[in-house]
Amino acid sequence: MTDTNPIRDEKLRKLEEIKKLGIDPYPHEFIKKNHCNEISPRAEALSEGESLETETLILAGRLMTKRPMGKAAFFNIQDQSGKNQCYIKLAEVSEEQQNLFPLLDIGDFIGVEGYVFKTRKGEATLRVTDLKILCKSLEPLPEKYHGLSDVETKYRRRYLDLVMSEDSRKLFEVRSMIIRSIRQFLDNKGFMEVETPVLQPIYGGASAYPFKTHHRALDIPLYLKISPELYLKRLIVGGFEKVYEIGKNFRNEGIDRSHNPEFTMLEYYESYTDYKDQMLQFEELISHLCEKVHGTTTITYQEKELDFTTPWERLSVYDSLKKYADLDVKQMSVSDLASEVTKVDPKYETKNKAHGQLVMELFDYYVEPKIWNPTFIIDHPKEISPLTKDHRTEKGLVERFEPVCAGMEIGNAYTELNDPVEQLARLKEQESQRLVDEEAQPMDDDFIKAIEVGMPPTGGVGIGVERIIMLLTDQSSIKDILLFPTMKPKS
Repeated sequence: MTDTNPIRDEKLRKLEEIKKLGIDPYPHEFIKKNHCNEISPRAEALSEGESLETETLILAGRLMTKRPMGKAAFFNIQDQSGKNQCYIKLAEVSEEQQNLFPLLDIGDFIGVEGYVFKTRKGEATLRVTDLKILCKSLEPLPEKYHGLSDVETKYRRRYLDLVMSEDSRKLFEVRSMIIRSIRQFLDNKGFMEVETPVLQPIYGGASAYPFKTHHRALDIPLYLKISPELYLKRLIVGGFEKVYEIGKNFRNEGIDRSHNPEFTMLEYYESYTDYKDQMLQFEELISHLCEKVHGTTTITYQEKELDFTTPWERLSVYDSLKKYADLDVKQMSVSDLASEVTKVDPKYETKNKAHGQLVMELFDYYVEPKIWNPTFIIDHPKEISPLTKDHRTEKGLVERFEPVCAGMEIGNAYTELNDPVEQLARLKEQESQRLVDEEAQPMDDDFIKAIEVGMPPTGGVGIGVERIIMLLTDQSSIKDILLFPTMKPKS
């Protein structure tokens, strides 16, 4: 229940006064015909003190400031397009509206009708001839000049952040534009957007711990999807040659600056391509998004230049460890790797870990945080890539890449494994690992049957959409570009 305070009590009193006037403080609709950002362009040609009375505008928005001056007042309203100044002379409106105006508070939604004029100070202003209340607010807004200074409150009460911060509103408009641009890019290349199940009887397509639920009518366990991969590949089997999905994935994992349990993923699959083809397409897509947002492929992230100009550097997992840690992991035994991992992370459980798993643990510690400009980390160990085709020349490796920049991975891609016998063996190996690795992938018999029907050579890509948005909007935390990030409840 909302705690009472003097400001709220005063708002409640005014609410009752409005009702006593016979005015509905919560009407069902209002016909809004214009936006706040239309006022200034109309006033450009006006001289100071001049009016444009031949055109009537109808605006609606939230009352953000109110400056009474006896029988007149200036006030600002805010809608999605921005803020605009209004001026009302009480003698020029009805008696009902004269009585209503003193009962309006900062935070109320109002509708106004009037014409544009330019004040003697040169400010574009709407001179109000008609006024209506559209919603009486009861909760006081944050103080005007400080807004939401507490970051946690900003995440928990995003609606207040959006009311008070134009920068926050613009940030989420850019987020929407980026996702729209991704769709346009793929649509223009002939991809078809599809949807895969969020509730899945068998989860797969990634190494992650799932969220589990139960379907009462069918009396079966279901899992929130950790990846759409296995369903998208079924569509490639079915004959669609280019498919993509932008949707929510769910992974029951920790929360940090680049992880949230619920996140937006882009995955696309293209028949008759491999991971080399998809490297070119990946860097083309990200460069395209940079141009859309910034007009250039060289941007600033966290006060440091980040260059997305193509082509990006290609560096194998093994070579990256030589470059950044002076470790020749290809020649190291499992026990040597385990010792090295224990040095950097004493809490890591090295028992029963494969050579490739230990290599990637060292990569995560020594290499990923040091990579700034976008780099394709290619040719990963086979043990950690159960859905990926063997490397055509390097034994023990697979054709996989992870693009890394600004110290974090932003995607994942394979030349997809389409040999059903090999795929079955790989998933059986994963199944056997589940006793010691709860993130290992379970067996999916129907997926194996799909691959047995035949899947053409295919390149597949997964992109963490939020991480791309973080980079393009210069945000250091994923919470800043999620409207409603996952938060621990207050005690």
